Amino acid sequence: MERQRIRPAVASDVPAVKAVTDAAYRPYVARIGVVPQPMEADHAADVAAGKVFVTDGPGGGVAGLVVVEARADHLFLDSIAVHPDAHGGGVGRRLLRFVDAHARALGLPEVRLYTNAMMWENREIYPKYGYEVVERRVDGPYDRVHYRKRLL
Repeated sequence: MERQRIRPAVASDVPAVKAVTDAAYRPYVARIGVVPQPMEADHAADVAAGKVFVTDGPGGGVAGLVVVEARADHLFLDSIAVHPDAHGGGVGRRLLRFVDAHARALGLPEVRLYTNAMMWENREIYPKYGYEVVERRVDGPYDRVHYRKRLL
């Protein structure tokens, strides 16, 4: 299969960004009892701000995406979403590698993220990619596990 490139999202990608985000996070709504924050994000504003990067699927359309924000001392990975139809195809792995490369290109020494404590799949995946737990903290209705990955 041809390796799909990861590119900055553009305004015309906003409906697909919303659709992929909703499809990826919808299964968690019942489990965590609240709508995951990425589903309520202002996708148009995030795309306009240059925070969203997408990868197209083999048949066209967005297969996955990341939302990142450069901070003073780290790159914050706000959201990673892979369309359920693209699960198992390495999309998430490529996106996580992209995030590392993007942070390095910006001269940032680490990537930080958090996930809901009830999203146990994520809690199994992130350590496999070098992330370590920093803390677990309740933020409003969200019980979050915070991670970091040192790059330098």
